[in-house]
Amino acid sequence: AYKRFSELLPKEERENAYSARVPKSQILTLPELRANPFQHRICHVFSTSETGDDSMSFEDFLDMLSVFSDSATSDIKSHYAFRIFDFDNDGILDRKDLEHLVNCLTGQGEESQLSGAEMEQLIQNILEESDIDKDGTINLSEFQHVVSRSPDFARCGGLQR
Repeated sequence: AYKRFSELLPKEERENAYSARVPKSQILTLPELRANPFQHRICHVFSTSETGDDSMSFEDFLDMLSVFSDSATSDIKSHYAFRIFDFDNDGILDRKDLEHLVNCLTGQGEESQLSGAEMEQLIQNILEESDIDKDGTINLSEFQHVVSRSPDFARCGGLQR
């Protein structure tokens, strides 16, 4: 992990990789993130940058790798998946988050974008399946309940396409 992290830094900074921050633009060059529709959210969620530039320290990088590793528990994976899908960072998945999530998964090109009616039906189906307390949103425990019933989520972490 340290070798991969330090290789993202300019040569002159590699000696001090433990204290360096890798810019988001470099993190996005990783093959695991390059084609991920949530690449920007992943950087945002794992970055501890105080400037909001989504750069990563070595510890941030380790946290990200550990969550995506096969040995991470389903609870940990679902916790971070929830944070990644919570686009407005308000602690719930509301209709706007779900619409953004669907657009990320289907692509935002004209040919792949859902119609308004299709989007509304899909969001309604997601809420019917997931919104246990029927408040129109999905909280972390509701999200974890739904993903606990999905063997594919536990296997791949729910974030790979």
